[in-house]
Amino acid sequence: MINLDLLYEKKKIFGFFSNQLNYPEKLTFHPNMWEEFVTPDTAGYEDLQTYWEAMKTYSLDEIEELYTYTFDFQKDATLFMTFVKFEDSKERGQMLARLKVLYEMFGLSMPDEELSDLLPLMCEFIYAAEWKGDPRAQQSFSMLLAVIEDGTYFLMKALEKYESPYFYLIRALRETCKSCIQREVSAND
Repeated sequence: MINLDLLYEKKKIFGFFSNQLNYPEKLTFHPNMWEEFVTPDTAGYEDLQTYWEAMKTYSLDEIEELYTYTFDFQKDATLFMTFVKFEDSKERGQMLARLKVLYEMFGLSMPDEELSDLLPLMCEFIYAAEWKGDPRAQQSFSMLLAVIEDGTYFLMKALEKYESPYFYLIRALRETCKSCIQREVSAND
């Protein structure tokens, strides 16, 4: 079960994930980006640090090339979280529709040209949405995080195979999501 209070406390780091997973720009790797979003107590901090240090060894042109090669030309390294599991099936269409309704329910209007399972968009939604006190939040964010968990597992495995520095970013994202899961305590504990 998702601990919504913990997720809310970690909203800011999802802004970092969104920023890093969008097409790179000069400001994407500005030192202030790190300082504004990442603290040593951030879940997955070591992986984030490995990612950040690796990216600083590339020029912006090299990062743009790496990003395009990785996320646009490798079918198994897609940023569309339901694609690997469902490809273009009816189930994927249904999940895309459910995600779009979720975003709109919490005040985010979806750009028409984007699909609702795009990982940077999902992270941006967690960062920007206000859900405190909303009775729909538990079920909605449980579904959202389940989609992220499923999709990033396949993405992380692909990035590891390609020896991409984005592997560390995705592993840190998965660690952040896991840190928001509340373990059910049985009556016998």
